[in-house]
Amino acid sequence: MEESITIQEAIRREFDCKPQDIRTYSPLTLAYIGDAIYDLVIRTIVVERGNSSPNKLHRKAVSYVNARVQARMIDALESELTQEETAVYHRGRNAKSYTAAKNASIIEYRKATGMEALCGYLYLQGRQERMLYLIREAIARTGMGI
Repeated sequence: MEESITIQEAIRREFDCKPQDIRTYSPLTLAYIGDAIYDLVIRTIVVERGNSSPNKLHRKAVSYVNARVQARMIDALESELTQEETAVYHRGRNAKSYTAAKNASIIEYRKATGMEALCGYLYLQGRQERMLYLIREAIARTGMGI
């Protein structure tokens, strides 16, 4: 019987990646990986909810993977965050980014970056269950069922 491990553990094993002290990572580095893992979570949910054309799947996923929606989601979640999670979110939100969202305000973009930093932080810590809980809660609290 094959042992069950997270994708992060599998990547570390297969590519000989050593765990790092993620407290030293810049908030934009956390947001970089957080953006990817958040996108993977949403795409997985969309695909698991029904086989469809890639175009339809993409449109559905994009309705959740954009700065405006992520800003609404983190606003709905702030009271749920621990002090540690709030600190990570604030670091990400306040980081100086040299890019901007096409269809969102600067405030929305910064909040979304903070949320992505939080997702990246939780993922790199191996706390996927907490990350998934927060994403599920955010979707529920904003009334944006997938």
